[in-house]
Amino acid sequence: MATTEDPTAGVDGAGEWRRELYEAKPERQGELFSTMSGIENEPLYTPAEGAVDYERELGYPGVFPFTRGVYPSMYRGRLWTMRQFAGFGTAAETNERFRYLLEHGQTGLSTAFDMPTLMGYDSDHARSLGEVGREGVAVDSLDDMETLFDGIPLETVSTSMTINAPAAMLLAFYACVGEKQGVPISELRGTVQTDILKEYIAQKEWIFPPLPSMRLVVDMIEWCSREMPLMHPVSISGYHIREAGSTAAQELAFTLADGFAYVDACIERGMDVDDFAPRLSFFFNAHLDFFEEIAKYRAARRIWATQLRERYGAKNPRSWLMRFHTQTAGVSLTAQQPEVNLIRTAIEALAAVLGGTQSLHTNSFDEALALPTENAVRLALRTQQVIAHEVGAVNTIDPLGGSYYVEHLTNELERQAYDYFERIEKLGGVIPAIEENFMQREIAEASYRYQSEVEAKQRIIVGVNRYELEDEVPLEILRIDPALEQQQIERVQALRGRRDSAAVEQALARLTQDAAQEGRNLMEPIMDASRAYVTMGEMCDALRDVWGVWRETPVF
Repeated sequence: MATTEDPTAGVDGAGEWRRELYEAKPERQGELFSTMSGIENEPLYTPAEGAVDYERELGYPGVFPFTRGVYPSMYRGRLWTMRQFAGFGTAAETNERFRYLLEHGQTGLSTAFDMPTLMGYDSDHARSLGEVGREGVAVDSLDDMETLFDGIPLETVSTSMTINAPAAMLLAFYACVGEKQGVPISELRGTVQTDILKEYIAQKEWIFPPLPSMRLVVDMIEWCSREMPLMHPVSISGYHIREAGSTAAQELAFTLADGFAYVDACIERGMDVDDFAPRLSFFFNAHLDFFEEIAKYRAARRIWATQLRERYGAKNPRSWLMRFHTQTAGVSLTAQQPEVNLIRTAIEALAAVLGGTQSLHTNSFDEALALPTENAVRLALRTQQVIAHEVGAVNTIDPLGGSYYVEHLTNELERQAYDYFERIEKLGGVIPAIEENFMQREIAEASYRYQSEVEAKQRIIVGVNRYELEDEVPLEILRIDPALEQQQIERVQALRGRRDSAAVEQALARLTQDAAQEGRNLMEPIMDASRAYVTMGEMCDALRDVWGVWRETPVF
């Protein structure tokens, strides 16, 4: 029998190693060895646990089932898009931040909107008081969108917009800016988040009930497939599901289930799957459990490719590709010792890269306290650039592929996802499951379990429940000038005073009439309203009058 004192002798298999050597030494007590999501980890993984059918389950990059990446050359051919989230104050301030980021090497824009915009209210609405420009940029109309992208050539820049319930209006504003810049809308590139199902599940920024909201999503997908073929009309988002406290498996399963629901709805509309599926995109969280996150992305690609090919009969290989954006986990950032967030973000970003992301946002170290300063956002961007150019992570494709541990986790997360698909199907699908609070309850329970582990110090968070500092030096943070809110209110009110009132009334009447009739795609009426400088809030109010608003049954 081999011992650590006799390292030249062998052991007869993993079982003997564990019995005779590993279990002879006590494990550390008090901390959990499971993943953040609660998957139990063996002390060692061997071919028995990480066995895969190489050709069927792994294959090659750019080849079904795309476990190892969606493109044959991956980052040896082209790096991911470095797309830092930005937005605060009025459109003029955010335009300056956009220019700053582009000057420092960012390769795509990502727009954060303030809470009134997210909820479909203009800046002068009573419910907007105190929130205008606070957590993102205020955009009330095409006039604001013109200012937001002033001097930024939309024919060369890819733009992402994190907007959901009023996504159709913001997409129309963006398309109209392209028209005014002389760029055909067929050449505009970017992504609109649009994923309303995850709002009901996790983020809670909805306006209308699920069915009319799904109609708007399908309208956007159908219209973009015809008019804006380079635009991703929906980014199916697991990020906010994870931020709400889900496990990695829940993020994976609920996100893909939402994706399948959009595919079903588009097919029901009469669209061919290969006409729209190539432009569906995804958005995932990069959390701190390094290997679990990498496995999650690999499982996601394999599940999506398999389901699109075998369940939906997609014949175009581009329909099988899961292209996704990643953002490092905001929920992992701490207000205590915020500089440590630089390390957390770097590790999360590396997991996203090793998992094969197509674009990436790295959170700034001060975001647990406020919107990021210029210095903080530059360091976040530099994190991506160091990973891209200095550490060797991009020199070979899927370098962790074949790892016994990573392959075991990939298979386990895939198994758990399919188990959730079956449970959701038994409830009648995603919308009935949302109405019964199934996903919401699953996330709440996972969140409670994790927080209990943190409070029991079974999960260590550096600076929070271990290695605390008594006296921390306050961090200089970005503060939004309160005067900007009044400026934005005056701006939207001045717009109403100088526009063509008759054109506004006509556009709103058409939008209301079409919304009341099934089968009418609303994107053209919304485009016409945008050109007439109808505000986003006015359009949302017109649809509220027709469809009503959604009220959730709370989960306790």
